[in-house]
Amino acid sequence: MCMVITDKYIDPFTDFGFKWLFGNEKHKDILIDFLNALLDDLKYPIIDIEYRNLEKLGLNIIDRKAVFDIYCTDTNNDHFIVELQRSRQEFFKDRSIYYTSFPIQAQAKKGDWNYRLDKIYFVALLEFNIDDESNYIKKVSLFDEYTKSKFYDKLTYYYIEMPKFKKTEKELSNRLDEWLYILNNLVELTDIPQAIHKNRAIEDFFDTAEFLKLTPDEQFAYQQNLKARLDYINVMRYAKKEARREGLEEGRAEGRAEGRKEGLKLGKEEGLKEGEKKKQIEIAKNLLDILDDETISLKTGLDIDIIKNLRG
Repeated sequence: MCMVITDKYIDPFTDFGFKWLFGNEKHKDILIDFLNALLDDLKYPIIDIEYRNLEKLGLNIIDRKAVFDIYCTDTNNDHFIVELQRSRQEFFKDRSIYYTSFPIQAQAKKGDWNYRLDKIYFVALLEFNIDDESNYIKKVSLFDEYTKSKFYDKLTYYYIEMPKFKKTEKELSNRLDEWLYILNNLVELTDIPQAIHKNRAIEDFFDTAEFLKLTPDEQFAYQQNLKARLDYINVMRYAKKEARREGLEEGRAEGRAEGRKEGLKLGKEEGLKEGEKKKQIEIAKNLLDILDDETISLKTGLDIDIIKNLRG
């Protein structure tokens, strides 16, 4: 059974939507414009790209395969891996490093080779936050820890934490802002926002994203993919809700147990204090015949009024 799609544009954070919009050979101007907006250390702007086989094999048949969302090269032989990651993974950073090892190995040449490598960029659009820092883009490369200078400029990682991007349409200040705003809000839009600077790539993006312009087979594929995404979101929300509920119950139980422990502790402390006070009173009684009230108070720590009461 197909879902009823009421949004004008497809969700770019579905697997279908992401690859349809950014991994489409017919509309590669979209990815080119996005990468030029994001990558701030390109010697020359990207003019053209060639999509490569998404499946890169290891060195032998027992090595793990690496399947990228998008893998392409430009006319300067720079390599780009572009990934969409919807959920947090324990070893995502490790995986991103592992993925870049494949285009590195692919550049190896038989025979005499001087080990010169072309640049590699790893770009990850994340639907989760890596940490609590406010900056929504992390740019990672090899640095010298002592001099704080860049050690190697041919391997760069960009991690874009989309939940942290909170800018409104009025706050957009550059092309990258515009792209991130579009991605975050596409399913709610009905046209290109006024603040977005139009060019061929932007117009192509919105045209390609229209659900009704997909073929029936493409619409079905998107519907199935969207359903899987929504089911996943609901499962995660329910899991978080249950975890919160179980956490509260566990916390209450621990609180009650701690309360009992605290009660015993307080009771014990109170008993010790009471015993100590009785001991002090007994000492004070023995001193009544030989010392004055002020001295007895100093010796025992008892209030002088208590000493007077003991004298009757």
